Formats: sequence, C-alpha cells, structure tokens
Amino acid sequence: MKNLYIFDLDGTLYEGTDHFDYYAELLMQDVPEENREAFWNDYEKMKAGEHPVAIGKAYDVENDLAVTVDPLTLKAVEAHKWNGEKVDAPERIYGEEQLVFDFKKLVAIGDGWWLPFAGAKHYGVKDCYPRYLQTKEYMVSEEFTLEAISGLREFLLELRERHDIALMTNSDREDVLRLLGELELTGVFDHVITSAQKPARTKAFFEELQSIYKIPFGQMVSVGDNFINEIAPALLLGMKAVYISEHPHQTEHKDLYQVNKINDWTSSLRKSWQTS
Repeated sequence: MKNLYIFDLDGTLYEGTDHFDYYAELLMQDVPEENREAFWNDYEKMKAGEHPVAIGKAYDVENDLAVTVDPLTLKAVEAHKWNGEKVDAPERIYGEEQLVFDFKKLVAIGDGWWLPFAGAKHYGVKDCYPRYLQTKEYMVSEEFTLEAISGLREFLLELRERHDIALMTNSDREDVLRLLGELELTGVFDHVITSAQKPARTKAFFEELQSIYKIPFGQMVSVGDNFINEIAPALLLGMKAVYISEHPHQTEHKDLYQVNKINDWTSSLRKSWQTS
C-alpha cells in the first residue's frame, strides 16, 4: 500500500542555524541604535528558551504578546507580555476559536526564522521582508555553506521506490530550485509546491494532494520541523506526522513521531523495511 510523504524544505532537508543569526544581524541594523543591545540579548534568550517568545508559540505583533498555543486545537491557552508578565483571560483577546495565522499580525513561531522577526517587531522595525530576502540571497552565495544531511538523497530515492513523495515549502520557486540543486535533490520529488503560505494554507494543500493522489488521509505523512505549519494541521486531518526538532512538543498522539534529527527517523524507517 503506497503512502504519500510530504516534506518541508527549510530546516527539514538541510541543517544549520547560521542563516538565522545572519538574518538577526541584518534586522538589528534596522532597530534604533539605543535598542540594538537589548534586541540581541533578547534574541539570544529566545534561542536558549529563556524568553516568553519561543519556538512552538505564536507572536501577536499588534499586541506584542507571546501566545502559547494548544498544538492540536490551535487555540490560545496563555499569553505573556514581552517582560514575561502573564495576561489574564487571553480568550478575551483571541476568543475560543482556532487561531488564524498570517505573516503580519499573528505569526506561528515554528522555527528559527521567526525569533529575530519577533524581536525586530517589538523594537519597532516596520518591514522585515527585505532583510529576509537578503538572507535568502546570502544562502545561495559562495559565502554560505549549506549543511546537507548525509545520506538523505539516497534515502529519498529509496523511499520513492516504495511510496510517493512530495515537497511543500513556503520558499518561492526560484529559491527552492537553487536549494534543491545545492542539496543534489533536483528531480527527486514527484510533486513540488512552493510559496505554500503555511500555516494559513496548509490544510488546503493537504486536501488538494489527497484529491490528486486519491488516497485516504491515513496514508499521508507530513514531515517537518514546524509544529504549527506542518504537524498540527496534518494530525487534525487524520494524517500521520513526523516532527523533526530539538524542541519537542509535550504532545502525545498515536499518529505523531518525534525525533531530534531527520536521520533518526530515516534509520528507523529503513529498519522497518528490512523486517517487512
């Protein structure tokens, strides 16, 4: 029985965090000079998990709040101010409904891209996108070394012999083609979706892929490093999910598999092939 594996790209199919620091350094140039030291100190605390803003949460730009999200219902359960002070009754701000994330007002902090973004917004930077584009340009320059994952190409080709594999990423098509070329993954995927606008359109794209491949959601597997973008929407649809992160969620679900590195999962899957 064929499954459909849907992979994220950034942070999933290559490793390294230097580009996040590069992005933070660029954004710091746009922060008022008197706040730059505070911005960098906050960024370092975020990375260390010592700040209200952290991977796995959301950042409310308009209210300058770090929002704790129930990972399976995507509802707000807590909110904290920048200084860590807890906000009473967050439901008065966010209601009882599933949160709707965008890239401007309420952002899902699913990976390292969004930590410097939140810091920059807190300190008054109006537009972070030009610095993001500069970072993407840096990532395809000779100055940047992409940390390819050993054995990943071979694994994906083996997986493709047994199942269908797709790529779904928020990066635009030009960036994706460059990155796949550098990773020697050009032509590996059966289906490639770029500019996916996750998490806002994650569910819609999963449903589109389900319709194309004509398989039940139970035979679809989302593989990614961003819980809100790729994992929670999959589980809510009845899909399986592989969450790759050194920041594991305290979430138990029969269809959820959590690992620190993608090679931990690939090794496990290969063993299952040998015994089946």
